[in-house]
Amino acid sequence: MSLKPRVVDFDETWGKLLETVEGVIKLGNVPRATWNDRFSDVYALCVAYPEPLGDKLYSETKKFLENHVKGLHMEVKEADENLLQMYHKYWEQFSRGASYMNKLYGYLNSQFIKKQKLSDADIQYGYGIDINEQLMDIGELALDIWKRLMIEPLKEQLVKMILGEIHRDRCGESPNQAVIHGVINSFVNVEEYKKKLKLKLYQDLFEVKFLQETGDYYRSEAAKLLDENDCSQYMEKVLHRLSEENLRSRKFLHPSSYNRVTQECQQKMVAEHLLFLHNECKEIVRKEKKEDMQRLFKLLQPIQNGLGEMIQELEKHIKDTGLEAICNLRGDNVPFQFVESVLDVHTKFSKLIQSVLAGDQAFTSALDKALTAVVNWKPSPRHVCKAPELIAKYCDSLLKKSSKGISESEVDDKLSQSIIVFKYIDDKDIFQKFYSRMLAKRLIHGLSMSMDAEEGMINRLKQACGYEFTNKLHRMFTDMSVSNDLNNKFTDTLKNKDADLGISFSIYVLQAGAWPLGQTALTPFAIPQELEKSVREFELFYNTSFNGRKLTWLHHLCSGELKFSYLKKPYIVTVTTFQMAVLLLYNNCDSMTYSELFDTTQINEKELTKTLQSLVDVKILNKEGQGNEHKCTFTLNTEFTNKRTKFKITTEIGRASCRERV
Repeated sequence: MSLKPRVVDFDETWGKLLETVEGVIKLGNVPRATWNDRFSDVYALCVAYPEPLGDKLYSETKKFLENHVKGLHMEVKEADENLLQMYHKYWEQFSRGASYMNKLYGYLNSQFIKKQKLSDADIQYGYGIDINEQLMDIGELALDIWKRLMIEPLKEQLVKMILGEIHRDRCGESPNQAVIHGVINSFVNVEEYKKKLKLKLYQDLFEVKFLQETGDYYRSEAAKLLDENDCSQYMEKVLHRLSEENLRSRKFLHPSSYNRVTQECQQKMVAEHLLFLHNECKEIVRKEKKEDMQRLFKLLQPIQNGLGEMIQELEKHIKDTGLEAICNLRGDNVPFQFVESVLDVHTKFSKLIQSVLAGDQAFTSALDKALTAVVNWKPSPRHVCKAPELIAKYCDSLLKKSSKGISESEVDDKLSQSIIVFKYIDDKDIFQKFYSRMLAKRLIHGLSMSMDAEEGMINRLKQACGYEFTNKLHRMFTDMSVSNDLNNKFTDTLKNKDADLGISFSIYVLQAGAWPLGQTALTPFAIPQELEKSVREFELFYNTSFNGRKLTWLHHLCSGELKFSYLKKPYIVTVTTFQMAVLLLYNNCDSMTYSELFDTTQINEKELTKTLQSLVDVKILNKEGQGNEHKCTFTLNTEFTNKRTKFKITTEIGRASCRERV
């Protein structure tokens, strides 16, 4: 075949081409050789000499397609009840044939039609240009002709019959899915060549009417279901209808309609009956009917402002449940009861939200609001919220050595859980004050079960509230470590000086700004002679090492061990520094008056009275005299006995060391 332009007899060439085109559009059997020859004929007509015949070829092809579609239209129109099947059959044939034709006319499309097509700019800004007269690719032309000569005349019948078939499907019958889907999709595919608004025909012709019909059907269906069922049954059946319609959309419709159909169904069966559903909401939530709650959630979630009532009801219910759990706590273990009760409520409703309400964030927020109200509850505005203190005591009891019967891993789990309750506290600064005081006592008196557990809890608090919140707590830990190093250096210094203190002596040096150890409890105190050398040597060591720092001794926090050798068997007793000062005086005598003790120790009356009473209570001293304390005499009980040879007089002190504060 020569590509050189030549003189072409149009009628003869078109006659041969027309025969092939008829075969192609009807999906007949066209041999490869014939196809190639006709392809060449299209080329020859487009480059014919002396004048190209492309416009004439386009015109004749258009006439052929119009006549062919008119003929098909007549057959489809007369099909009556089988109109959809006949339409679908011819559409499938024509649309495929048109795509083959488009390929056969490839040269005409690319060289002749493309050059004469209007650009987007021409369409948007052109003046006096008739868009309907612009040339189209042959494939586009075929589809446009189908739209004009097949769909437009039959649109009323087609849509009416499609809606009827879908209604049959809703009633449980089984229409031909392939036919309905194919016919509906033809409204989309017939305009697939458009650059914009490809779905306009589908939407205007079919979707608008289908949505209206769907709305009417489900409005009626909802009214019927409400008359025949209670709320639980209604919700169950509505969800079933929604599921069915969702599947039906996928069987028949274009994907662009899926959401619109679902929204229409939800509007008619849910949104228009919100008042009814909201009225039932309170009972469902209060009685924790999980299946109904799940159904209600699924129905209300897609509706604008649909979940508001349910969220409020759940928040009220959680709050009431929580307050009922904590309001009447009694007994010695209230901190444990409080925290565990709040955690039980939190766990219960967290699981419910996750399993029943899909972990929806709005309900999680409602849980948080409700528990915040529970944790910060107080009987009246005049009362103080107890939560910060109770949670601090809960942590304190877990972190103390006295926490018996609980493994370290269990303690760690409980401390982790306590952070859940802690986060709900409004006055976290108050918690911090309680916690730091209790931590100070644990560290100073050696009561901590585990330093790892202590540090782990502080890190949890830091994650919850930031570094500033736990800064002082971290500094308290640092002081304990620094004090250990300081004790070692002090011991080495004494060895180098060959100094013997005569007693075991250790200290804690604590930063005034980090520890909650106020100096209001300080009292005048004459250090016992047995301790003077130790105190003097340490002050000398410390002032040499840290010039300019001032030590303030907190004797009321100090403790020591005394050995009782005057009884039938020796005892080692842990005592406070004030108790030690009193007892050491009895090395030289067996009896002393209150005034003598006061003058010698210089402890203020309040502390001295408390100290003497503690020694009398354990029967180490005998009190002689009645009435005014100042006129009493205190005598050493030489008949004292105890089942244990090692014990402590006060439960607060547990470590034989003196502590001090910088």
